[in-house]
Amino acid sequence: MDIDTRLLRYFVAVCEEGQLTGAAARLFVSQPTLTKQIRQLETQLGVALFHRSREGMTPTPAGRALADRAQTLLTGWEDTLRATRQAATQAEGTLRVGFEGSTINVVDRTTVEDFTRRMPGWQVQMRQNNWFDPTSGLASGEIDLALWHAPASIATRYNCAELGVEDRWAVLPAGHRLAGRPLLDFAELLDEDFVAIPQEAGLWRDYWLAAEERGGRPARIGAVAHNADEWLTAVACGQGIGFAPETMSRLASRPGVVYRPVRGLSASRVGLYWPLGRPLTPAMAAFVRSCRETVRIGAACPGPSPRGTVPAQRDPASRTAQSTAPSAAGSGAPAGAHSGARSEAPSGTPGGAQTAANGAG
Repeated sequence: MDIDTRLLRYFVAVCEEGQLTGAAARLFVSQPTLTKQIRQLETQLGVALFHRSREGMTPTPAGRALADRAQTLLTGWEDTLRATRQAATQAEGTLRVGFEGSTINVVDRTTVEDFTRRMPGWQVQMRQNNWFDPTSGLASGEIDLALWHAPASIATRYNCAELGVEDRWAVLPAGHRLAGRPLLDFAELLDEDFVAIPQEAGLWRDYWLAAEERGGRPARIGAVAHNADEWLTAVACGQGIGFAPETMSRLASRPGVVYRPVRGLSASRVGLYWPLGRPLTPAMAAFVRSCRETVRIGAACPGPSPRGTVPAQRDPASRTAQSTAPSAAGSGAPAGAHSGARSEAPSGTPGGAQTAANGAG
């Protein structure tokens, strides 16, 4: 019998969290998706793995037997994959960096050239993520680093070389009752309809709906968009509002949409991420150093903080933006609101382990 290792990872997460909500957040998937995957594993094995109750999920005797062995199996398989891919990466001289739509312009030629000087003969392959793999390929080991706008809470699962912080702004249809205001309060947006990205986006869907800051009040969904252009079009058509990084006011301006700063909404943390427990290779450390030398985002931070918090939000009151130009090649909308396009650029990296990244700056 062949069992998908992804199903085993989902199973282990539910065992460790004891409930679906925490496991789904940890795995970057929606609760319905996780429930479906656990049912699929039970069907394939022909046994019930959990007792389900209002209090949570408790492993059955069969579930405990599987749990005792599954983590060892997964660790061994992940070590094997990592060693295989690292050998290929070293042989090819290629560092793979995943990014989501709102970080599309963070890395540029200056960063790549700095990286090449540090690691002659190496190149960087930039891979844009999609909603069906919200980890950008980190979970599967297909990429080495991910460049994200992310909440501070993600530091419990990933190391972070922080590059800066950026305010999250409201994105409104031009005819919205609040569009003429230079500064909005988060509290007055809670009851608005929102244009959401799909449930498959997991944590990112919740983050760009500001779910953690709603005090338990669910967002009202006016529309669901499946790519950046759909998202902006839905906003322009009055189907809802949304949140996006401040830079999107310049990168994704279009008729019918305005961007406004929001008071009371936490800033977004921009950085390079890699899983806890995964070593920082010399190539990864080199790229971190190159980004620290060349990238400027908002209030840039002096060094990586693997488990740190987002610095205090800057006062956004002095900045507003209204979009009047055509869409910037679909690079707007919330983090992750893009299809899986790819780009490649030459690059290089230095030697050093995680301490090299910590000293970068």
